Amino acid sequence: MRKLFVVALLCFATVASAQDKTPPYWASIASGEAMMRTGPGRNYPGVWLYQRRDLPIRVVQVYPNWRKIEDPDGQQGWMLVTLLSDRRTALVKPGGLRDIRTKPDASAPVRYRAEAGVVGRIEQCDGIWCKLTVGGRSGFIRQGDLNGLSVGETID
Repeated sequence: MRKLFVVALLCFATVASAQDKTPPYWASIASGEAMMRTGPGRNYPGVWLYQRRDLPIRVVQVYPNWRKIEDPDGQQGWMLVTLLSDRRTALVKPGGLRDIRTKPDASAPVRYRAEAGVVGRIEQCDGIWCKLTVGGRSGFIRQGDLNGLSVGETID
């Protein structure tokens, strides 16, 4: 029982600290369906219904229980904080196929290729290369080929 209490306390602390971040910061959509609204409340009209879990978004403003977000296309609106996650994800930018390599090196073998619009979870970034996991397959991609990170950002 005591272990369960400690785990619950740690989870609560993580959620509380995530909501205390100072914008702008990156997050992702946690839900399979998430409504973007014109204002910070359910009484405001919905403008977009996102049906893509893990889509990276940028939080640009904080309001109690609501976050003003910007999606990869530049659309801004408000979303309920419970629909968002601190999980870092990235979207492959438009263009041709992008190489996902075995190591963070342009001469490393290609593990697989990703099309524009593919969403993956970021495990780490050194400012030039990011380790990205897509559908259980991991590899390294140039950070410049991804949407969902600040230029030169590092993630451990």
